[in-house]
Amino acid sequence: MNLTKSKLMEAEKIALQLFNAIEERQLIKPGKSEKELNEEVFKLADELFGIKKFWHKRIVRCGVNTLSPYDDNPPNLILQEDDILFFDFGPIIEEWEADFGRTYVLGNDPLKHKIKSDIELAWHEAKDWFHAQTKLTGADFWQYLLELAKKYGWTYGGQLGGHLIGQFPHERLAPEDYGLYVHPENNNDMFLLDANGNKREWILEIHFVDREKQIGGFFEQLLT
Repeated sequence: MNLTKSKLMEAEKIALQLFNAIEERQLIKPGKSEKELNEEVFKLADELFGIKKFWHKRIVRCGVNTLSPYDDNPPNLILQEDDILFFDFGPIIEEWEADFGRTYVLGNDPLKHKIKSDIELAWHEAKDWFHAQTKLTGADFWQYLLELAKKYGWTYGGQLGGHLIGQFPHERLAPEDYGLYVHPENNNDMFLLDANGNKREWILEIHFVDREKQIGGFFEQLLT
């Protein structure tokens, strides 16, 4: 295993421990605002792991806000008794990036529990499919994810399906250049080496929505 992959897996392990701590401390409760919960998670990350930096904006979204893709900045909502919410956090751990997303359901609504289950199943299905390929553009992977959402009975809600990850700050391109994303405008092979001849490592994110029912779910972690 190369150093980059090893370090990224270690960072993801810490991110998973953080999410487990969120559940163990029962931070997710009706009556809290998204902003309040976001700040509690930020403080918990510092308390438990000394994490003070995140490489992208921290996201907590509940209710209708779970329809919103990453670039949106919807109004701050209050968690309800029978709600759905997701987290998307990108902690920097010893200068290595993690990117981790999970969905949670408050209450017993079967449709909300179904989307939570489906996104995780779909994520693993997409991961297996990716690893069966030897050549794959970001655009082709994007198209696969759109079809995967339909297969599970949902609509794909995000603006992309994944991205590069690495040591902070990871390799970047100019704005509007989607060559390092799972995106319809990326015609580059995801298996190409980087400028230094190293294997690239990727994050896969699944964001399914039901716009009629106004709910969405999100699942994200290291693909490679």
